[in-house]
Amino acid sequence: MVPAPGPTPEPAATARELSQFTEQAMHCTPACCGAIATLTGGSSERRATATHPDLTALLSVELASGDGPTPCALEAGEPVSAPDLLTEDRWPYYRAVALESGIRSCLTVPFRRAGLEVTVSLYGFRPGAFTRASHRPVSVLGELFAEGLVREHHYRAALAEVDQLETALRSRAVIDQASGILMHVLGCGAPEAFDMLRHISQRANRRLAEVAAEIVHSKGQGIEEAVTPRSGEATAPAGRDRY
Repeated sequence: MVPAPGPTPEPAATARELSQFTEQAMHCTPACCGAIATLTGGSSERRATATHPDLTALLSVELASGDGPTPCALEAGEPVSAPDLLTEDRWPYYRAVALESGIRSCLTVPFRRAGLEVTVSLYGFRPGAFTRASHRPVSVLGELFAEGLVREHHYRAALAEVDQLETALRSRAVIDQASGILMHVLGCGAPEAFDMLRHISQRANRRLAEVAAEIVHSKGQGIEEAVTPRSGEATAPAGRDRY
């Protein structure tokens, strides 16, 4: 199933949180003998954590075949359970692997928030281990976990935007300084100085801010040679600025 476009989870921090969520989901359900949680968002691959390594084989079967409680829960958007896998006629391959591991019942609960997809699967050694009442705490826990991931994403996005704005302001300041130097050296106005600075940037195939920083650092020394057109070259051609 292709995940909806959305925020991409932070790799290291979210892996720890996903592992903690899996452990908490298992411990808050008395009949649960193990759990797996998965997470995907944006263009990232589905991540998973399990309370026991043997359980990862069950998820591998589901992801490889596209059949099982996890794909079904994601498609339906609601919990999917198998009260007794011994008599279950869905997902034959998944059922066989689960029974070999001693699993008799399972429950998968999906959560969606702003393009993020989270699932938690609970497993029991006995049939009928999971009732609607028994997985209510897991539902609350999953909702809080998914909402926390979205808040974290918005926080990181805000920090990135602030950093971009600070970088843009610093670049604008050095470009203004370089334009001032060009005005003084060449005896021209502000528009002409900026056009010349842009021309130098394009001719050198370098970012405008980098060229401006060099002019400021050198205090305009040798700038006359830099602004002299080469043979057959037009002065200050129009084009897209490369900030």
